Amino acid sequence: MIPTELQGKKYISLTTFRKNGAAVATPVWFGEESGKLYVMGNANSGKHKRIRNNPQVRLASCTIRGRVTGPEFAGKARILPESDRARARQTINRKYWLARVPFLWSKDNVYFEIEVA
Repeated sequence: MIPTELQGKKYISLTTFRKNGAAVATPVWFGEESGKLYVMGNANSGKHKRIRNNPQVRLASCTIRGRVTGPEFAGKARILPESDRARARQTINRKYWLARVPFLWSKDNVYFEIEVA
């Protein structure tokens, strides 16, 4: 279930954790569907590596620059397999028209499904 404090917001601060436990917050676009959040990232990004090593994340609404504007929630992320990526991309494309511009995004993107605890 997506908390009402995150529903319909433009950006969320996605906090992932390094192997040493240090938190790294990143403002991201996200899609919402069936009680889950979907986030896109590059396969070579630190966010992808950190989620691969530790699926525990923290989420909060934020500004485009990452200033948190609401309460924080715990969640669990998983890297979607190739077969589920089209659905995740569609949820993001519905919300952000710029996400539909093909030359701005890499074909190497990965998608994360996040369940809020």
